[in-house]
Amino acid sequence: MKAAVLREVGKPLQIEDVQINKPGPREVLVRTKAAGLCHSDLHFMEGSYPHPLPAVLGHESAGVVEAVGSEVRTVKPGDHVITCLSAYCGHCESCLTGRLSLCVSPETKRDSGDEPRLTQNGAPLPQFLNLSSFAEYMLIHEHACVSIRKDMPLDRAALIGCSVMTGVGAAIHTSGVRPGETVAVIGCGGVGLSAINGAAIAGAGRIIAVDMFGSKDNLAREFGATDFIDASKTDAVKEVLEMTRGGVH
Repeated sequence: MKAAVLREVGKPLQIEDVQINKPGPREVLVRTKAAGLCHSDLHFMEGSYPHPLPAVLGHESAGVVEAVGSEVRTVKPGDHVITCLSAYCGHCESCLTGRLSLCVSPETKRDSGDEPRLTQNGAPLPQFLNLSSFAEYMLIHEHACVSIRKDMPLDRAALIGCSVMTGVGAAIHTSGVRPGETVAVIGCGGVGLSAINGAAIAGAGRIIAVDMFGSKDNLAREFGATDFIDASKTDAVKEVLEMTRGGVH
């Protein structure tokens, strides 16, 4: 298959031939249809975070299931799926106590004695965040993907696997927004807009979006914001305090 390979920090990705293995008992082969370029990918490309090289990056993706292993029960060939970098085993202490993103079980990866999922000219390629989606196919643990309805555009669905769940999760899980509360979201990029959407889903009574670009006003409101502050033209902190008579929840 073709894949975009990072060979050297700070240099462009190169489209190269890479070999991918067949699914093991709990693995899924996915034909990649869309992959977002997350800022985390850029961090690795620019050297802000270390990673063994060469590597196939990419973790915000969606595709179609091509084949499944003998023990896979969660998806089937032909399913449309979105991927998640937090693969989980489902039965360790972290998983059983509801902290699936903290699972570090080796079961979600291949053992050192097994054939690697990705190789190039006989040499193993380290898999990036359990996915490596800058490629025509992904070979992943069954718990690193979830099926979605087939009428959802896959280029939109790909964003759910990282930016959307980061923002929505920040509002619903980390901040614990409750119905009627007031919320301020600072920055209306992909994650910020998703946080606004998460706050709206959670039932927030007032959602104040803050950004340095006034052009984000209408977009923020489409995602659920009730108010918008252009921080390039005013003191955003002062504005929020005045609008809420003391500050947001």
